Amino acid sequence: MSTSLRLGVAEFRARPGRALLPGVALVVGVACLLAALVLSDALTRSVDEGAPLTPSSVEHVVDVKPQQGGSKTQLDDALLARLSGTGRAVPVQVARADLLDSAGRAGQDRAEVQVQQPDLVRWPLAEGRQPAADNEVAVDKMTAYERGLKPGDKVTLASADGKPFDVTVSGVMKKGGIDSQPILVAGPELARKLDPQPFTREVWVIGGARTAVASAAGAAYVVSDPVPDADKIGNDLMYILLPFSVLALATAVFVAAATFRAVYAQRQRQTALLRCIGAQRGPLVRRSLFEAFVTGALAGVGGALLGGPMAWLLARTFDATGISALFGAVELSPELLPSLGYVILGVVVAALLSVMAAVRPAINAARVSPLAALRDAESEVPPRAVRRLRFVSGALFTGGAALLAMMAIAAKGTAAAPLAVTFSAIAAVTGLFWILGPVTVPFIARLFARIGGTQWKLAGAEVRRMPQRSASVALPLLLASSMVTFFLVVLGGAQEMTYSYANEERPDATVVDAGERPLPEIPVQPDVAASVVLHKTSDSAASVDPEEFKAWLKAQNVSGAEQLTAGTAVVPAHWEGRPFVEADGTRYKVVGTVPGTITGYTPIVAGPTSGPATKVLVALKPGADPASFRAGLQAALPDNPTVIVETDADERAEADRYMHLGTVLMMVLLGLSVAVAVTGIGTALTISVQERRKELALRRALGVTRGGLQGGVIAEAVMLALVGVIGGGVLGFVYAEIAILSTGIDMSLPGLKVVLPLVIGAAAVVLLAVAAAFGPSRGASRIRPAAGLASG
Repeated sequence: MSTSLRLGVAEFRARPGRALLPGVALVVGVACLLAALVLSDALTRSVDEGAPLTPSSVEHVVDVKPQQGGSKTQLDDALLARLSGTGRAVPVQVARADLLDSAGRAGQDRAEVQVQQPDLVRWPLAEGRQPAADNEVAVDKMTAYERGLKPGDKVTLASADGKPFDVTVSGVMKKGGIDSQPILVAGPELARKLDPQPFTREVWVIGGARTAVASAAGAAYVVSDPVPDADKIGNDLMYILLPFSVLALATAVFVAAATFRAVYAQRQRQTALLRCIGAQRGPLVRRSLFEAFVTGALAGVGGALLGGPMAWLLARTFDATGISALFGAVELSPELLPSLGYVILGVVVAALLSVMAAVRPAINAARVSPLAALRDAESEVPPRAVRRLRFVSGALFTGGAALLAMMAIAAKGTAAAPLAVTFSAIAAVTGLFWILGPVTVPFIARLFARIGGTQWKLAGAEVRRMPQRSASVALPLLLASSMVTFFLVVLGGAQEMTYSYANEERPDATVVDAGERPLPEIPVQPDVAASVVLHKTSDSAASVDPEEFKAWLKAQNVSGAEQLTAGTAVVPAHWEGRPFVEADGTRYKVVGTVPGTITGYTPIVAGPTSGPATKVLVALKPGADPASFRAGLQAALPDNPTVIVETDADERAEADRYMHLGTVLMMVLLGLSVAVAVTGIGTALTISVQERRKELALRRALGVTRGGLQGGVIAEAVMLALVGVIGGGVLGFVYAEIAILSTGIDMSLPGLKVVLPLVIGAAAVVLLAVAAAFGPSRGASRIRPAAGLASG
């Protein structure tokens, strides 16, 4: 064992750069892991700090007992009256309100108003004070961030009757609204002004014995002890980011294993000489594993130190791209310096993974024959038997992947289909790019070599000279690229499916009140071809004027209501077969069907229209701009700020927004794996430059400039990057199509909205590869012809 340690220490002393080179990828991988942990801590802390707390004075909590079916028992005033006989009964309520924007108009997302008693504070604040007067509110931190609000500012709300009035922001909550939905805290008086019928979540009881409270509540209710932090999420957010960091760490192991293999191949002559003088394989393997352990431990320290800054960069990226709104957290400040526990975790993980990555290369290196000391290994040419076995194994895996893919398509719509797609993808990667990688990667590189000049041809020759190494370097990048492409194409297909549903028999425009208040009389607008007013009945049906309704359907090119007259009704297609329907106690004969998405009500009856007008369906003239219609209508209703216009364009914009956020989130998180994979290109080029000092020196002696040598090394980096990006892109696209077909859902392939992010991502990967090649290219350009030729 002491001999192994001395050999390992001697290697670090003689060539510290080469010994530590395999740890470069592990540094980035551990940094990704700890960045995810640190950022998850910051996210969790931010969310949990804003969670509501139960005041210590609350002794009992009353809620509805879970029921199976039937109507749900209500937490009503009668219950409060009964509980008040045992102690102080306080309803925990949530109201709804309209928070007007800078233009004085309501949005489609209503604000959630948490009703808070002045002496029972539930919601912690980040700044300011709790609302005390009836004209004060506290706003969530996301709303404050997006609107630039601070304590003392004014915001405008709409009362229950739709009239605007100003209130003062007394404080900013620690909680953030999820997906930018506003959250307000207000006192009971202001809440009643905003919403006369708030929803009661539970009832707090202060004072009284448990038996007395349970007896007063009745058998339909359950009485429990208060939980101070029931709404805290713990470490749940960790599971959102952790899988992507583990993926990046797995990529780092691939890269480290390939680098260990190349490093051990470089010192093949030294290993063979040790074998000649009697060294056994065991000490040589232990030496390699000791070096790997030290390399991993040092990489763990470096990764731990980089984890905090990387988490900070991710937090700023989430803020800039709008992803923070999905978590309800903004301007996170993760710790830049890791805790001692995270440093130890990084060191242990990196050391263990480094040893795991080095095991197979170390064993293979120890098997070198002593005669290998008499020859140079200028290229990787395996024996014919190995090449034959590789071809047969690769063909079997590739054929199995094709068979599983066909089985997935044949079993579309079943639970077995996604499993078949997953195992098919694993088999395809294993066969094409792991087993047959030394054949596939040089083949793809040869295609690029044909379209370039001399530098590209030389880069292609280098890839063919070391096919196993090139395949090992390209594989992690290929996997990351294929996953990015797969997820983006599937997301794009889902978006196109959303578009198709959004376009399915929808009105050009729908006029409603954001708070479901009765609509005022809608002024005539120039771009309207036809419109119809829907009056809500007491049982979720809608009554219309039959002639107006038929004229509007004709303008929308929708059929099915031609027989609608007074006293009849039309229903959705899935209600077909019902001879009659009832609304407000009156029976109506069914005379046709119309799509439910066209009205939002079931059924539509041609009856009295004396009820409240709750919706106006509008068909616009051909070529009319929905945004102009909205602006004109809202300008004509200055005293009705809560009247909003919903259009098909709004549906598309919302789908585009979620598609954008999903795309950015996937590209950022999977980009961690790409960044790790690109480090493999840098380490491979570093080793390649060291191996080819004599060749590079000869080029300099023949007149190649330093810039020419740098360009050649950079061309190798770009070629390896393109092999990984394009190979992975094709693989990901093919399996995205297979996955879409296997679902049995009619999803079309996405267009340029997915292609553009992929092209941008590919360009970014190429730029990262060029940056990774900067150091090796500089080293190549500094080789002096005389010294380089003498080194051979």
